[in-house]
Amino acid sequence: MEIIMIIAVGVIFSVATYMLLTKSLLRVILGVMLLSHGAHLLFLTMSGLKQGAPPLLGEEAASYSDPLPQALILTAIVISFGVTAFLLVLAYRTYKVHQTDDLEKLRGTADE
Repeated sequence: MEIIMIIAVGVIFSVATYMLLTKSLLRVILGVMLLSHGAHLLFLTMSGLKQGAPPLLGEEAASYSDPLPQALILTAIVISFGVTAFLLVLAYRTYKVHQTDDLEKLRGTADE
């Protein structure tokens, strides 16, 4: 199961890198979102995928699942949501001012 998850994370990172290198500002934002989701999946996979073990049991439990990775990932999801909202507001403002979301055209207007 971990091998499948690592391959999926690699595909997500590849697509995110491709989207970060495009000219469209919205695709760059989608690339940042994919990159953060890929990092969440990677962290969850590297913490170990356990099946059938609840996170909290009594002291007599033979196996348990560590709740710390899930808590850290939940915090990272909230932070990435805030960053995504901020980037969307910046993209909207940039589009309203320059009437384009093409980063090459925006770069040309910054040089002038």
